[in-house]
Amino acid sequence: MLVDLSRSVGAYLQEVFITRLDWWVLLGFLAQAMFTMRFLVQWIASERAGRSVIPLAFWIFSIAGGLTLLAYALYRKDVVFIVGQAFGVFVYLRNLYFVIRDRNAAASTA
Repeated sequence: MLVDLSRSVGAYLQEVFITRLDWWVLLGFLAQAMFTMRFLVQWIASERAGRSVIPLAFWIFSIAGGLTLLAYALYRKDVVFIVGQAFGVFVYLRNLYFVIRDRNAAASTA
């Protein structure tokens, strides 16, 4: 039984990490890396400021990572992933709009 389980796990891991490895998977990893960078950027900015800060780069990485993950989800035909990423990208774009609007308003009053 333990040997069968070991073979099953080994076969699963080989399929996921070797057999199914293609350019789309590499694109998915790149997208996930961009998406993860937003947290690193936000963390560093907050540490430097000594308070919670959400820099413009956070929204840019969110949009870039979200759009690339959306493309990956569309290719994989995963409806849950598609809906989640599409909604997220909408929210990131809206927040970027607010940031740019507020910066423009502040610049025009200065």
